[in-house]
Amino acid sequence: MKLSLCMIVKNEAATLPQCLTSVKNVVDEMVVLDTGSSDRTPEIATLYGAKVHHFPWCDDFSAARNAALKHVTGDWILVLDADETLAADIVPQMKSTIQSEEYLLINLVRYEVGAEQSPYSLVSRLFRNHPSIQFSRPYHALVDDSVSGILTQEPHWQIGYLQGVAILHKGYQKAAIAQGNKYARAQAAMEGFLNTHPDDPYVCSKLGALYVETGKIDQGMELLTKGIAECGENYEILYELHYHLGIAYSRLQNPRQAIYHYQAAIKLPIYPILKLGAYNNLGNLFKAAGDLNGAKIAYETALKIDKSFAAGHYNLGMTFKALGLFTDAIASYQQAIKLKPDYAQAYQNLGVVQLKVGNVQASVTAFKNAIALHEQHHPAEAERLRQGLREMGLI
Repeated sequence: MKLSLCMIVKNEAATLPQCLTSVKNVVDEMVVLDTGSSDRTPEIATLYGAKVHHFPWCDDFSAARNAALKHVTGDWILVLDADETLAADIVPQMKSTIQSEEYLLINLVRYEVGAEQSPYSLVSRLFRNHPSIQFSRPYHALVDDSVSGILTQEPHWQIGYLQGVAILHKGYQKAAIAQGNKYARAQAAMEGFLNTHPDDPYVCSKLGALYVETGKIDQGMELLTKGIAECGENYEILYELHYHLGIAYSRLQNPRQAIYHYQAAIKLPIYPILKLGAYNNLGNLFKAAGDLNGAKIAYETALKIDKSFAAGHYNLGMTFKALGLFTDAIASYQQAIKLKPDYAQAYQNLGVVQLKVGNVQASVTAFKNAIALHEQHHPAEAERLRQGLREMGLI
């Protein structure tokens, strides 16, 4: 089976090389559609062996993606954005799966690098080169609508997913969002779509979540609640609706309702790794309410799903610390630091617990590491820690 990469790009000279490097020995063809770059993006794509085409930007991601599809010749299509890379570990499973005759679409797990909330999502980015597959929606362009239509006419096809992380995405780090003005562009596009599709649960989920993120909590909750009423058995979207309502109620200082929605999200029959954010946030609410055993169970469940979840190890360490289980807390903080070496808060709390058990030198070392890391982004916190160590006579 011939596999084609299909991309749309604009002014992606900084990120495109890493993206194309991740796939150049995996795909048989690279199709890059440029929508009006003023930098070296087309030149870079050509240097990597991509077939570069051009399309005037029209404020519609689906229109651009569909234009790109017209140039693809492979049997299967992999869609990436320039701020994404393909995980090397997934390649053998991916190549094996596309040899199967039954699949029309393979969903991929995407990891949001640096995400402060749920780090995983399921994206429809690997699909057969079927003439009726098209993208729809001006923002968050998807092939799912056309795939659903095909399945009603050709029910022999199946939808599957690959186990494990397939795509690493850096585009939703705070700096990238601010630089690209992503919130404003997303809101404008989705509001336009909502005007003509007022009962669409997917746009209710995405726009509702965006409203909550940007402080329009009442508007966001109205859309998220509406989405639940309209969603039916689309469990991945239903999970997101409940998950973001959990966030909204947390911001409104209503932990009871937040817990209800996180628990509703967790009960849904979806790929377990997608539930990581709900388990972690549920643990945070239990811990804040003093239910340390409930918090411990939630964090431990999250870590059973993903043992590389650094925030889960840190939060479990905080719970062990509150329970007086200092040796367990130290082990959890150390694991968090191993996974995330720049984890200033983990170093800081490791210093506190090491001091409690009498490991003074280890405590000072941990505090110094925390100070060095805080100096980069939170100099006031670094000075506070430094002053505290002076007062204790440790430096």
